[in-house]
Amino acid sequence: MKKLSARRRHPMAALVVLLIALTLSGGLYAAFAPADKAQADDSAQSLAIEEGKKLYSVGCASCHGTGGQGSSDGPSLVGVGAAAVDFQVGTGRMPAATSQGAQVPKKKNIYTQAQIDQLAAYVASLGAGPAVPSKNDYSPEGADIAKGGDLFRTNCAQCHNFTGKGGALTHGKFAPSLQGVDPKHIYEAMQTGPQNMPSFPDTTMSQQNKKDIIAYLDAVNGDQTENPGGLELGGLGPVSEGLFGWIFGLGALIAVAVWVAARTAKAKKS
Repeated sequence: MKKLSARRRHPMAALVVLLIALTLSGGLYAAFAPADKAQADDSAQSLAIEEGKKLYSVGCASCHGTGGQGSSDGPSLVGVGAAAVDFQVGTGRMPAATSQGAQVPKKKNIYTQAQIDQLAAYVASLGAGPAVPSKNDYSPEGADIAKGGDLFRTNCAQCHNFTGKGGALTHGKFAPSLQGVDPKHIYEAMQTGPQNMPSFPDTTMSQQNKKDIIAYLDAVNGDQTENPGGLELGGLGPVSEGLFGWIFGLGALIAVAVWVAARTAKAKKS
């Protein structure tokens, strides 16, 4: 008993007891707290899916089917992912108007972002697909603008032209202008390939490459007092510049040639 009492009065006894208590409390927290958090996250996700299903039944089911299986009026939404919903609904393209043209244009959005998130959660629950990107995915920070320009001219300029101002396609379709478009929506469009646009998943175009393209568009379409290259000619690139040269440059040369020839003929007569 005297030995045990002496150990209790040892100067390190209190420190040992404190370390044991901290270890036990930390272990208990690690064992139980994450489970509580995961359960809370699951509950919030389930609530979002339930609310999204209600919104879907009112605004989307008439065309896409009650379970997202699609119909003659709208494609299947199984597997399109949350990113497709965030893009289509966030840009106002969906819900579409009753009378459709060659393609669905951008229009005023009728849903709040919270409702869009709920719709996206419900559609994502129907089948795995691209998720909504985080701000870090499309932020221009750390991007290579020059490389983004090369990528854009190689993969996108054929339809959107060299600075993203849009262009005409066949049968009344068109590539919309990218000026003033939310970078998140540009990223989602590349990820999902809406309407006439091909998709560029991460296996085809990496996240960094998408970020580079977005940074390039932000640079060429941002606030500028003047174009450093002079008259931009619609931003169409070498096609419009070459056409300008042929019409005005060659036209001026022909006019000068005609004038010189006419003056020469008059000189000979006199």
